[in-house]
Amino acid sequence: MKEYIEERAIEIATYIIEEKATVRQAAKKFGVSKSTIHKDVTERLIQINPGLALEARKVLDMNKSERHIRGGLATKEKYLHHN
Repeated sequence: MKEYIEERAIEIATYIIEEKATVRQAAKKFGVSKSTIHKDVTERLIQINPGLALEARKVLDMNKSERHIRGGLATKEKYLHHN
């Protein structure tokens, strides 16, 4: 694996953990696709730093379990300001 990819995977995971960021937020911050974020954190990072990968995975799993709530709040907010 290329060194810059390994470094990116570590940076992304650290960002996700520190900011409790979603895949979408991380993708925007690092200028890569959501697929790349997901692959870096779930596949590549396991080989580089399993502990960090596990921590990042916990945050992503938490975000996934809460996303329906965030989606509902965003929709509510949209229609509150729509009038």
